[in-house]
Amino acid sequence: MKLQIIKTGDGSDTLFVPELNENYHSVNGALTESEHIFIQAGLNYVFQHNKSEINILEAGFGTGLNAGLTYLEAQKNKQNIFYSAYELYPLDLEIVKKLNYFDFEQKNKKKLVNLHETDWDKAVKISEYFTLLKIKDDIKNIKSNKKFDLVYFDAFAPEIQPDLWTKKVFENIFNLMNKNGVLVTYSSKGIVKQALRNAGFKVFRLSGPPGKRHILRANK
Repeated sequence: MKLQIIKTGDGSDTLFVPELNENYHSVNGALTESEHIFIQAGLNYVFQHNKSEINILEAGFGTGLNAGLTYLEAQKNKQNIFYSAYELYPLDLEIVKKLNYFDFEQKNKKKLVNLHETDWDKAVKISEYFTLLKIKDDIKNIKSNKKFDLVYFDAFAPEIQPDLWTKKVFENIFNLMNKNGVLVTYSSKGIVKQALRNAGFKVFRLSGPPGKRHILRANK
């Protein structure tokens, strides 16, 4: 799959996939989008529950941007986070090193690139507060001994990967979440809202980042 690095509206990079005519992030701002949806609407919301450890699931590790921002929040808040990510098509490390997400975080940049260098299918302690488990598999095949407090659902859009945005997929995730667990996603399409509701979630529509009217937060 050919990939092109493009600059988004806030100056941060994203990847464009010509054969899918799809970007990994919003062209209005990759960094802004991830911070708004996954950190502010997701992680900061879950922080309020004052848990000793937060278990996070990501559907689509991709560029590692969401994981990197979460790692930084874990360090800043001294919050233990166990981060599991499902990714069937990992990116080449040479492409990842060219992305500019963490140029402003020089003291942490090596650690952030290290998120991509860690072994797959093995839990790796990145720091005192952050453990990463990357699973090279489809989110449809999810199995876990852990119960999740927070889910970042960041797969390609429903029109690109319709088989991932279904009641069955969301139901599997729902059953692996703790009570009061939260799922956040950038897509607010009607079919996504309905699939989440059918899976048992209570769905809330929130204001989106620049260029996007709404995002979704779904509570168990």
